[in-house]
Amino acid sequence: MAETTEFRVYNTMSQQKEIFKPVVDGKVGMYVCGVTSYDLSHLGHARAAVSFDVLYRYLLHMGYEVTYVRNFTDVDDKIIRRANELGENPLTLSSRFCQEYLDDMMDLHCLLPTHQPRVSDHMDQIKDMITQIISHDCAYTIDGDVYFAVDKSPNYGRLSGRKLEDNRAGERVAVDSRKRNPFDFALWKAAKPGEPSWDSPWGPGRPGWHIECSAMSAHYLTFKFDIHGGGIDLIFPHHENEIAQSCAACQESNVSYWMHNGHVTNNNEKMSKSLGNFFTIRQITDMYHPLALRYFLLGTHYRSPVNYSIAQLDIASEAVFYVYQTLQDCEDALSPFQEVNGPKVSFTKAGQDCIKKLQTDFQTKMSDDLSTPYILNASLQEALRFINSSLNMLKKKQQKQQKLSAVLSLTELEKEVKEVLSVLGLLSPLTYSEVLQQLKGKALKRAELIEDDILHRIEERALARKNKDFSRGDQIRADLSLKGIALMDVGKETIWRPCVPVPVEQEPQAVTVEQEPPAVPVSVEQEQQAPTSLVT
Repeated sequence: MAETTEFRVYNTMSQQKEIFKPVVDGKVGMYVCGVTSYDLSHLGHARAAVSFDVLYRYLLHMGYEVTYVRNFTDVDDKIIRRANELGENPLTLSSRFCQEYLDDMMDLHCLLPTHQPRVSDHMDQIKDMITQIISHDCAYTIDGDVYFAVDKSPNYGRLSGRKLEDNRAGERVAVDSRKRNPFDFALWKAAKPGEPSWDSPWGPGRPGWHIECSAMSAHYLTFKFDIHGGGIDLIFPHHENEIAQSCAACQESNVSYWMHNGHVTNNNEKMSKSLGNFFTIRQITDMYHPLALRYFLLGTHYRSPVNYSIAQLDIASEAVFYVYQTLQDCEDALSPFQEVNGPKVSFTKAGQDCIKKLQTDFQTKMSDDLSTPYILNASLQEALRFINSSLNMLKKKQQKQQKLSAVLSLTELEKEVKEVLSVLGLLSPLTYSEVLQQLKGKALKRAELIEDDILHRIEERALARKNKDFSRGDQIRADLSLKGIALMDVGKETIWRPCVPVPVEQEPQAVTVEQEPPAVPVSVEQEQQAPTSLVT
């Protein structure tokens, strides 16, 4: 790939893009808030995971040594409630859903973080930090509970831009009249009957929500590190409280860049469990290939809201099929040629230009706060179109030198496309043909068909056309298009591939082998002026 340019990221703290400069040259410390493990993961979790996975991959691509920490909240009120409903031990339940989350992340091609700490394994670090905060007169105890005194944090609200009086008392923190200030929040909760608890200097109990991330980030990354990430809904109160706690424990505490991904909507309405309009990752990947879901999420800039819709998933699925079909066609066309290299063989001018443009676009756009939509909808599409047009030229009669130059150009361009896909997490370890078969399998499931059904329709259409009953042949093709199955006439053969379902009132268009699917619409990059809610 081409040399990297200056990497700029949007810092929520400064509300602007800044040039990325790590605390230690060549090394990056990154902490991302993970899930509360009491249920299957939903689309909001996928959005956050994919967003920061791409950041992780790009930092590695630039040559940084990255320590990536993503936590599991396995001690929480929601976990306790769910465990009581199911008659299950809370830690057993949370451990089970931690593994379910990891299975989902593997499906979505998210790399494993360097560390995945759980609250239950870091009680000593949490208690030590609370002790530090108390010793600095920033917290107080009441009947075994420990509260952080927000009045002791002079810069409280600097991340979110909120004033103290705007704090939402009661959000994941019970309102308690014993508190000195109604907006003080719990660092430690005294034990209650039927709840898991740990011994502490203040009596048996368990941590409050916010303290875990401060303690675990400091443990793995020290009090000074580069990136802290999470969903935009975490800006306030969670990340605001993290800053207050960490600074109370250590005055030198500092995160250089606060990064937040946008929320998820369903038909432009906030997606949430309370509204009942959310989808688990598995509900989606049951019908669509995980790569299609990942492609869909990357089609919107990570800071912008992403609107979930079946239509957009259909478009993303077809786009992924087009990528892998193009790579498969390229591999098939190049397989008869041995290693092409030597002093007399050089890139074609057009091939060299295409490779250079892909390299430059990729580095320029990714270095501009991870502008993945541009890569997917412009740069990558241009490269794939060039591959397809070059493959057509390769079939024509050419002088040997011309053909070898075309082969060399295609070989190098395929490598560059694969590198782009790898950094985006869209390159499967499976073969191209295996991915294509998986995509076709999902399309059949959505259409409620098996392949024999389609082969039978193809035979039926061929017979109709042979008998000059073209209207019947067109109807068969239109019926399949409605279900997301496109028939393609290639020479004397008819093959099928997935497509975006064509509405009944829309006349189906003729499909060719090189047909390019509609690109995922680019969401206009939006600067986040105030925090809104993500799926919780």
